Amino acid sequence: MTILLKNAKIYDGTAAPPFHGDLLLKDDRIARVAPRIDAAADKIYDLQGKSVAPGFIDSHSHNDWFAIRPNCLPCFEPFIRQGITSFVTGNCGLSAIGFEKETPYTDQIGGGLFGYRGQTTGVYPDAKSLFEAVDGNMPCNIAVLAGHCSARASVAGGENRKLTTEEEQQMLAILEENLKQGAAGISLGLMYSPGLYADEEELKKVAALCVKYDRPLTVHPRAESKVSMAYPQLLGRSHLLRALDELEHIAKGTNLKLQYSHFIFVGRNTFSDRPKAMAIIQRMRREGVQVQFDIYHETKGVSVITVILPAWYQGMSEEERCKPLNRLKLRLLVRASILLLGFDFRDIEIAYIGPGYEEYEGKTVHQLAKERGVSDLDMYLRLCRESNFQGRVNMGPYTTEEIIHAFEKDDLCLFMTDAWVEDHGVQNPAIYDCFPKFLRDAALGVGDSMEKTVRRMTGAAADRFQLRDRGYLREGCYADVTVFDEALLRAAVPDQEKSFGIEKVFVNGQLILDGDTLNRDAAAHSGMAMPIGL
Repeated sequence: MTILLKNAKIYDGTAAPPFHGDLLLKDDRIARVAPRIDAAADKIYDLQGKSVAPGFIDSHSHNDWFAIRPNCLPCFEPFIRQGITSFVTGNCGLSAIGFEKETPYTDQIGGGLFGYRGQTTGVYPDAKSLFEAVDGNMPCNIAVLAGHCSARASVAGGENRKLTTEEEQQMLAILEENLKQGAAGISLGLMYSPGLYADEEELKKVAALCVKYDRPLTVHPRAESKVSMAYPQLLGRSHLLRALDELEHIAKGTNLKLQYSHFIFVGRNTFSDRPKAMAIIQRMRREGVQVQFDIYHETKGVSVITVILPAWYQGMSEEERCKPLNRLKLRLLVRASILLLGFDFRDIEIAYIGPGYEEYEGKTVHQLAKERGVSDLDMYLRLCRESNFQGRVNMGPYTTEEIIHAFEKDDLCLFMTDAWVEDHGVQNPAIYDCFPKFLRDAALGVGDSMEKTVRRMTGAAADRFQLRDRGYLREGCYADVTVFDEALLRAAVPDQEKSFGIEKVFVNGQLILDGDTLNRDAAAHSGMAMPIGL
């Protein structure tokens, strides 16, 4: 099958200025890119000057959990409409791979946000088995990280303690085997159980594996706010900066590829930490650490409901949690945190609690507390219990438009969504229009140049995660291609419920999106697994 794209404005993924020309696709590869191609083809599309780029790469995703669903197309469709063709999945330590096959803790893999609960085609404890299951059975391409939380949970469950020597060795062996099988790196989720129980020495050993195999270590840090429940001291150095200090200690003296996940500043009083945070990142760069970061184009984000609870409280039994002294300690911590953070229960919106609690969805914790005549904290703890501590929330503000505009011009920045399609409840708007908003910023001149913006979502992401033959429009690369209309981008008013500006999407040479029409037959099998180093 040959496809010829004529009269295109070509952004090739290198950040070079665009040029006008043609692309010839043959089967699943790019056969030629040139100012003019006069060749016979099975299909010829005259793009009339519209823009063409490599298929966009989502640098931080959780779609490994959705690629293994029996009918995964609906989970990928909103992303395809954004122009996304490939995903780096398994982030925040919560990967669908990288755990002991015979573990008695399978129910704890996924950290409450995801899991093997009868919604998948099978259980895939390692990269090899997952790649075999999804290759050619999904719409887009995926690379997958091995999750530290997944590996740790499989050997020790969710216990709040230091691993034994034997458990630690077992965990590290699991992670290393997955790197050998093509995992794109290792992910940490230091705000999620059981990753939050890992000490610095354990994390240094995990990082050493990434250095050994030259793969990134992606990190959901221990804190992303001025104060948090991650550290006992509320006063003094910002918790976000302490979390970055921890990463600097882990990476110090190495050339670790450190990927700081979703660079955000939770709470209005945290916005001022940005210069100091960037100073730490720049210092790590000077010391040889290959640190980068990624962002989404949203001012709020989604998380598990327990994300604001301190580790000591999460690790308690329900009986211990109900003891007056522990409740008082928690209440005082929460009250002090609210004052110091500029963030409270008015900023926590319920996305999903469970069946029968649909009336909660879209309301804030404060609204629900007021309706029921209880304190905000009591309402919040009630919601935790009613959801079995696995509810989902949307929270903000995480950042500002000004911070987003500054970051999207930074050479260390990659783009991502950190979003997934939910079966129930309020959706994360990043599933609809995150990448088009980056393109829109470039078109309007408030972001970086269009060629640099395209590079951050294509070639730069492919280079970072060693996605071979992806991210560029050049001969021999896979035919992942996104066509967009810069005029439509400039004129659009984002409404967070649908994409805009994307005209066509090709995945491995197959046209799966043409205007508003999704080719469901083609899309069902167009995606490939992307093992690294094999």
